[in-house]
Amino acid sequence: MSKKRGLSLEEKREKILQIFYDSQDFFLLKELEKSGPKKGVISQSVKDVVQSLVDDDLASKEKIGTSVYFWSLPSCAGNQLRSVYRKLESDLQSSKKRHAELIDQCDELKKGREESDERETALAELKTIEMKYNELKDEMGKYADNDPAAFQAMKKAIEVAHVAANRWTDNIFTLRQWCSNNFPQAKEQLENMYQEAGITDDFDYLEVLPVIPLDSVTDQMLEGDP
Repeated sequence: MSKKRGLSLEEKREKILQIFYDSQDFFLLKELEKSGPKKGVISQSVKDVVQSLVDDDLASKEKIGTSVYFWSLPSCAGNQLRSVYRKLESDLQSSKKRHAELIDQCDELKKGREESDERETALAELKTIEMKYNELKDEMGKYADNDPAAFQAMKKAIEVAHVAANRWTDNIFTLRQWCSNNFPQAKEQLENMYQEAGITDDFDYLEVLPVIPLDSVTDQMLEGDP
Protein backbone atom coordinates (compact mmCIF):
# COMPACT_ATOMS: atom_id res chain seq x y z
CA MET A 1 0.00 0.00 0.00
CA SER A 2 1.54 3.36 -1.07
CA LYS A 3 2.28 6.05 1.48
CA LYS A 4 -0.16 8.96 1.47
CA ARG A 5 1.29 12.07 -0.15
CA GLY A 6 1.65 15.15 2.04
CA LEU A 7 0.02 18.46 1.17
CA SER A 8 1.94 21.05 -0.82
CA LEU A 9 2.39 24.56 0.58
CA GLU A 10 -0.34 25.92 -1.68
CA GLU A 11 -2.72 23.19 -0.58
CA LYS A 12 -1.94 23.95 3.06
CA ARG A 13 -2.65 27.63 2.46
CA GLU A 14 -6.03 26.77 0.94
CA LYS A 15 -6.89 24.58 3.95
CA ILE A 16 -6.03 27.31 6.47
CA LEU A 17 -7.96 29.90 4.46
CA GLN A 18 -10.94 27.55 4.50
CA ILE A 19 -10.79 27.53 8.32
CA PHE A 20 -10.95 31.33 8.28
CA TYR A 21 -13.75 31.48 5.71
CA ASP A 22 -15.93 28.83 7.35
CA SER A 23 -15.85 30.52 10.76
CA GLN A 24 -15.32 34.17 9.77
CA ASP A 25 -13.84 34.57 13.24
CA PHE A 26 -10.58 35.63 14.89
CA PHE A 27 -8.00 33.03 15.90
CA LEU A 28 -4.99 32.75 18.13
CA LEU A 29 -2.08 30.82 16.65
CA LYS A 30 -2.55 27.97 19.12
CA GLU A 31 -6.19 27.69 18.04
CA LEU A 32 -5.16 27.41 14.40
CA GLU A 33 -2.57 24.79 15.35
CA LYS A 34 -5.42 22.74 16.87
CA SER A 35 -7.74 23.25 13.88
CA GLY A 36 -5.09 22.66 11.23
CA PRO A 37 -4.74 18.87 11.65
CA LYS A 38 -8.51 18.51 11.14
CA LYS A 39 -7.95 19.89 7.63
CA GLY A 40 -4.83 17.82 7.03
CA VAL A 41 -2.29 20.47 7.99
CA ILE A 42 0.06 19.28 10.74
CA SER A 43 0.32 21.63 13.70
CA GLN A 44 4.10 22.11 13.29
CA SER A 45 3.63 23.75 9.86
CA VAL A 46 0.61 25.92 10.70
CA LYS A 47 2.71 28.88 11.91
CA ASP A 48 4.72 29.11 8.65
CA VAL A 49 1.60 28.66 6.51
CA VAL A 50 -0.29 31.41 8.36
CA GLN A 51 2.72 33.76 8.11
CA SER A 52 2.91 33.19 4.35
CA LEU A 53 -0.77 34.17 4.07
CA VAL A 54 -0.09 37.34 6.08
CA ASP A 55 2.94 38.17 3.89
CA ASP A 56 0.78 37.88 0.75
CA ASP A 57 -2.02 39.99 2.32
CA LEU A 58 -4.42 37.04 2.20
CA ALA A 59 -4.75 37.07 5.99
CA SER A 60 -4.55 39.82 8.60
CA LYS A 61 -2.59 39.90 11.85
CA GLU A 62 -3.09 42.20 14.82
CA LYS A 63 -1.69 42.31 18.34
CA ILE A 64 -4.34 43.11 20.95
CA GLY A 65 -2.92 43.38 24.42
CA THR A 66 -0.54 40.47 24.86
CA SER A 67 -2.27 38.27 22.28
CA VAL A 68 -1.84 38.12 18.50
CA TYR A 69 -4.96 37.43 16.45
CA PHE A 70 -5.26 36.23 12.86
CA TRP A 71 -8.26 36.43 10.54
CA SER A 72 -9.28 36.41 6.91
CA LEU A 73 -12.64 37.08 5.30
CA PRO A 74 -13.74 36.05 1.78
CA SER A 75 -14.35 39.71 0.96
CA CYS A 76 -10.74 40.57 1.95
CA ALA A 77 -9.40 37.85 -0.33
CA GLY A 78 -11.62 39.08 -3.14
CA ASN A 79 -10.36 42.63 -2.73
CA GLN A 80 -6.78 41.37 -2.71
CA LEU A 81 -7.31 39.38 -5.89
CA ARG A 82 -8.93 42.36 -7.60
CA SER A 83 -5.98 44.53 -6.57
CA VAL A 84 -3.53 41.99 -7.96
CA TYR A 85 -5.58 41.76 -11.17
CA ARG A 86 -5.54 45.55 -11.62
CA LYS A 87 -1.78 45.66 -11.09
CA LEU A 88 -1.20 42.86 -13.59
CA GLU A 89 -3.48 44.57 -16.08
CA SER A 90 -1.55 47.83 -15.65
CA ASP A 91 1.77 46.03 -16.10
CA LEU A 92 0.43 44.33 -19.22
CA GLN A 93 -0.63 47.64 -20.77
CA SER A 94 2.77 49.17 -19.96
CA SER A 95 4.54 46.20 -21.55
CA LYS A 96 2.38 46.49 -24.68
CA LYS A 97 3.17 50.19 -24.93
CA ARG A 98 6.88 49.57 -24.51
CA HIS A 99 6.75 46.79 -27.11
CA ALA A 100 5.13 49.14 -29.60
CA GLU A 101 7.78 51.80 -28.90
CA LEU A 102 10.58 49.30 -29.49
CA ILE A 103 9.03 48.21 -32.79
CA ASP A 104 8.86 51.85 -33.92
CA GLN A 105 12.50 52.39 -32.91
CA CYS A 106 13.52 49.25 -34.78
CA ASP A 107 11.69 50.40 -37.92
CA GLU A 108 13.32 53.82 -37.64
CA LEU A 109 16.80 52.30 -37.32
CA LYS A 110 16.21 50.18 -40.40
CA LYS A 111 15.67 53.25 -42.58
CA GLY A 112 18.66 53.83 -44.82
CA ARG A 113 20.03 50.37 -43.99
CA GLU A 114 18.06 48.38 -46.52
CA GLU A 115 20.08 45.79 -48.42
CA SER A 116 21.43 47.25 -51.68
CA ASP A 117 24.51 47.22 -53.88
CA GLU A 118 25.46 50.69 -52.60
CA ARG A 119 25.20 49.53 -48.98
CA GLU A 120 27.32 46.45 -49.66
CA THR A 121 29.95 48.61 -51.38
CA ALA A 122 29.98 51.09 -48.49
CA LEU A 123 30.34 48.30 -45.94
CA ALA A 124 33.23 46.80 -47.91
CA GLU A 125 34.97 50.19 -48.04
CA LEU A 126 34.43 50.65 -44.31
CA LYS A 127 35.97 47.26 -43.60
CA THR A 128 38.99 48.15 -45.75
CA ILE A 129 39.43 51.47 -43.91
CA GLU A 130 39.20 49.70 -40.53
CA MET A 131 41.86 47.18 -41.58
CA LYS A 132 44.15 49.98 -42.79
CA TYR A 133 43.60 51.86 -39.54
CA ASN A 134 44.56 48.80 -37.48
CA GLU A 135 47.67 48.28 -39.61
CA LEU A 136 48.77 51.91 -39.10
CA LYS A 137 48.03 51.64 -35.40
CA ASP A 138 50.26 48.57 -35.12
CA GLU A 139 52.97 50.32 -37.13
CA MET A 140 52.87 53.34 -34.83
CA GLY A 141 53.24 51.01 -31.85
CA LYS A 142 56.63 49.90 -33.19
CA TYR A 143 57.95 53.46 -32.90
CA ALA A 144 56.48 54.18 -29.47
CA ASP A 145 59.99 54.22 -27.98
CA ASN A 146 60.93 57.03 -30.38
CA ASP A 147 58.16 59.30 -29.25
CA PRO A 148 59.63 62.86 -28.88
CA ALA A 149 58.13 63.32 -25.41
CA ALA A 150 59.51 59.98 -24.23
CA PHE A 151 62.89 60.82 -25.76
CA GLN A 152 63.06 64.18 -23.95
CA ALA A 153 62.06 62.55 -20.66
CA MET A 154 64.81 59.93 -21.12
CA LYS A 155 67.34 62.67 -21.94
CA LYS A 156 66.38 64.57 -18.79
CA ALA A 157 66.69 61.41 -16.66
CA ILE A 158 70.18 60.77 -18.06
CA GLU A 159 71.24 64.30 -17.18
CA VAL A 160 69.98 63.94 -13.61
CA ALA A 161 71.72 60.57 -13.22
CA HIS A 162 74.97 62.00 -14.62
CA VAL A 163 74.96 64.91 -12.15
CA ALA A 164 74.18 62.56 -9.26
CA ALA A 165 76.95 60.13 -10.22
CA ASN A 166 79.57 62.88 -10.40
CA ARG A 167 78.36 64.34 -7.11
CA TRP A 168 78.97 60.97 -5.41
CA THR A 169 82.33 60.71 -7.16
CA ASP A 170 83.26 64.08 -5.72
CA ASN A 171 82.16 62.91 -2.27
CA ILE A 172 84.37 59.81 -2.58
CA PHE A 173 87.41 61.88 -3.54
CA THR A 174 86.75 64.18 -0.57
CA LEU A 175 86.46 61.20 1.77
CA ARG A 176 89.71 59.68 0.43
CA GLN A 177 91.54 62.95 1.00
CA TRP A 178 90.16 63.23 4.52
CA CYS A 179 91.24 59.63 5.36
CA SER A 180 94.74 60.29 3.98
CA ASN A 181 95.13 63.45 6.04
CA ASN A 182 93.87 61.93 9.27
CA PHE A 183 95.24 58.39 9.01
CA PRO A 184 98.56 58.60 7.17
CA GLN A 185 99.86 55.56 9.06
CA ALA A 186 97.05 53.42 7.59
CA LYS A 187 97.76 54.24 3.95
CA GLU A 188 98.23 50.60 2.89
CA GLN A 189 95.07 49.43 4.65
CA LEU A 190 93.07 52.26 3.08
CA GLU A 191 94.32 51.41 -0.41
CA ASN A 192 93.29 47.79 0.06
CA MET A 193 89.86 48.94 1.20
CA TYR A 194 89.52 51.20 -1.84
CA GLN A 195 90.43 48.31 -4.16
CA GLU A 196 87.85 46.03 -2.55
CA ALA A 197 85.19 48.72 -2.95
CA GLY A 198 86.01 49.09 -6.66
CA ILE A 199 87.75 52.46 -6.29
CA THR A 200 90.77 51.83 -8.50
CA ASP A 201 93.32 54.16 -10.07
CA ASP A 202 91.13 54.73 -13.14
CA PHE A 203 88.17 55.79 -11.00
CA ASP A 204 87.15 59.28 -12.22
CA TYR A 205 84.27 61.60 -13.05
CA LEU A 206 81.85 60.59 -15.81
CA GLU A 207 82.06 62.50 -19.06
CA VAL A 208 78.97 63.87 -20.80
CA LEU A 209 78.28 61.90 -23.98
CA PRO A 210 77.00 63.75 -27.04
CA VAL A 211 73.22 63.42 -27.51
CA ILE A 212 72.14 62.03 -30.87
CA PRO A 213 69.18 63.99 -32.29
CA LEU A 214 65.92 62.06 -32.37
CA ASP A 215 65.47 62.68 -36.09
CA SER A 216 68.82 61.00 -36.80
CA VAL A 217 67.86 57.95 -34.73
CA THR A 218 64.51 57.66 -36.49
CA ASP A 219 66.11 58.03 -39.93
CA GLN A 220 68.67 55.31 -39.13
CA MET A 221 65.93 52.94 -38.01
CA LEU A 222 63.86 53.62 -41.12
CA GLU A 223 66.87 53.06 -43.35
CA GLY A 224 67.51 49.74 -41.60
CA ASP A 225 63.94 48.53 -42.23
CA PRO A 226 63.60 46.03 -45.11
